[in-house]
Amino acid sequence: MQIERYLGRISGPLLDRIDIHIEVPNVPFRELSDTTVGTTSEKMREQVMIAREIQQRRFVGQPTMVNGKMTAKQIRQHCKLQPDGETLLKQAMEEMGFSARAHDKILRVARTLADLQQAEAIDALHISEAINYRTLDRNYWQ
Repeated sequence: MQIERYLGRISGPLLDRIDIHIEVPNVPFRELSDTTVGTTSEKMREQVMIAREIQQRRFVGQPTMVNGKMTAKQIRQHCKLQPDGETLLKQAMEEMGFSARAHDKILRVARTLADLQQAEAIDALHISEAINYRTLDRNYWQ
């Protein structure tokens, strides 16, 4: 209840300007003591470096260097969606009441997620994950 009251004090337009917001729950003990190896820092670094190279090639000769700084025109050019991704984004916009700013932020994040997987196109999985990074929007509008 305290968290909801605190978040209620943050204005929607301010919250809208934050690209990624997620809740991080406590990690259960069994997961902390699990010996299964996840993604290593080195592997993650490698994925990020490849994604950054993809972005450098995408924006060669332009002042923009990364997806997070794309203009509206660049978003329309570089964030082409697969039909299933477009359907999902449309549903989310209508059902969750996302703003135009949130729409563009979702596309920027989805483009980055696709780059991390070295995928040319943005599909429903990328859109779904990007939408999930807007948890505070969902809480704010509900």
